[in-house]
Amino acid sequence: MPTTTIDPAEIDKFSAMAAEWWDPQGKFKPLHMMNPCRLDYIRTQIAAEFDRDLTAPRPFAGLRILDIGCGGGLLSEPMARLGADVVGADAAERNIPVAQVHAREQGLDIDYRHTTAEALAEAGERFDIVLNMEVVEHVSDPQAYLTACHDLLKPGGFMVCSTINRNPRSFAYAILGAEWIMRWLPKGTHDWSKFITPDELCAMIERAGLTPVDRTGFVFDFVRWSWSLSDRDLAVNYVTASTRPA
Repeated sequence: MPTTTIDPAEIDKFSAMAAEWWDPQGKFKPLHMMNPCRLDYIRTQIAAEFDRDLTAPRPFAGLRILDIGCGGGLLSEPMARLGADVVGADAAERNIPVAQVHAREQGLDIDYRHTTAEALAEAGERFDIVLNMEVVEHVSDPQAYLTACHDLLKPGGFMVCSTINRNPRSFAYAILGAEWIMRWLPKGTHDWSKFITPDELCAMIERAGLTPVDRTGFVFDFVRWSWSLSDRDLAVNYVTASTRPA
């Protein structure tokens, strides 16, 4: 396995946008809009997998979570508020101080690191949960990257992995719509050829030694101007859940 699967060109893209992570009207507006939907899925899946009561004050206490490709901490912070011990890792160095400053302002203790999945795995780090959200389409070797994510999980651990499907509709929505027409993202943020179909992703997850247990779509409603979950529509954005056998 290579020591890293980072793509330097992809890192440069996100480093250039680092200062805007917490601006809901900035270059990460699509993630801010999607975040409540992502969190709904993540919270529900983790609670079901680890038998946690979401009405409790800190339902994820005792769980160690890795948010790989954490960016400015849009997922790390909610996980910390739910009581988890959170490590946020990102290969784009400029993202880390942005995330650290914002977490301190919120009174949250999050371990942010400028590192990669492979480096963490080689160092022997292990987690109950890996959040692997909108990262796999930006790495140079998705299979090697997912294998590193497997190695980061304890036996019985749980991974949530989201990405973008590859088909004409995803090109129209994620490239033409988000980057060219709505200008939610800078042009060139995504490479359609690196998008991954649900079947391809689940096959790679299985080859990495994990067991897929769920796949769900994130669907944008242009009338309500909001995101929702769908167990039928995985045509553009979608998420998977998988476990490492105990």
